Amino acid sequence: MTDDPATLVSTRWLAARLTSPDLRIIDASWYLPDMNRDPREEYAEAHIPGARFLDLDDVSDARSALPHMAPPPEKFLSRMRRMGVGDGHTIVIYDGAGIFSAARVWWLMRLFGQTSAVLDGGLPKWREEGRPVTSDLPGVRDRHMTVTHRPHLMHDVTQVAQAAKLGHAQIVDARSAPRFRGDEAEPRPGLRAGHIPGSKNVPYRTLFNSDGTMKDGADLARAFIAAGVDLKKRVITTCGSGVTAAILNLGLARLGHADHALYDGSWAEWGMYPDLRIERG
Repeated sequence: MTDDPATLVSTRWLAARLTSPDLRIIDASWYLPDMNRDPREEYAEAHIPGARFLDLDDVSDARSALPHMAPPPEKFLSRMRRMGVGDGHTIVIYDGAGIFSAARVWWLMRLFGQTSAVLDGGLPKWREEGRPVTSDLPGVRDRHMTVTHRPHLMHDVTQVAQAAKLGHAQIVDARSAPRFRGDEAEPRPGLRAGHIPGSKNVPYRTLFNSDGTMKDGADLARAFIAAGVDLKKRVITTCGSGVTAAILNLGLARLGHADHALYDGSWAEWGMYPDLRIERG
């Protein structure tokens, strides 16, 4: 793979820069309830040296009833400064699943005008290679960060409903095929099963190699093309609650596709309201 500090970097790339004073590593691990994992506890036990822990729910919009919606710019700025992450830093984000919630934090960084990279393969690959981990906590100093909100990277339900009706953008769903078809019940109670009318299904795992790293080049492009996605047209990503959708945005960015946004409410919102049409099958 080609290391790119604006999208994805390898474990080798990170290991070579581990002692750089301008490097900031973020452990953005977050898990679904049925995974039965405690990200904060796992971080306390072992993390990449220098990593700071970011609670995805803590950096979300507490005013919304929907899960981990993007926060107001001032809240994002506050959390980053408190972690000692700011302007001029090289930011690398990882999680304990491989590539999962780290992509969501990468997308949040982009939403607020910051450049960062996801660690390809995440903590599992790092540890499989025998690279160092620690339980020591890094020293943190407040650091200024300039936040520039880029609202065109995020869509709300009205914008997505318009896209579904008019077809001016492709809606691409990162959920598994059974959930997309409506054959499998949603993990969140009260949600209907199915998908947004006209949307296409690219399960996020189809973007990965067998070792959990992200596919590259033609292999990555094929994951989208096989689902009928036209990589020359605008894309709106969606999923269950806006986490794995960001993996599709990361993949699109790796392909040089610049015209893509994320539906922040995703199925947690669309599947909740009976007046919004759904499709099954």
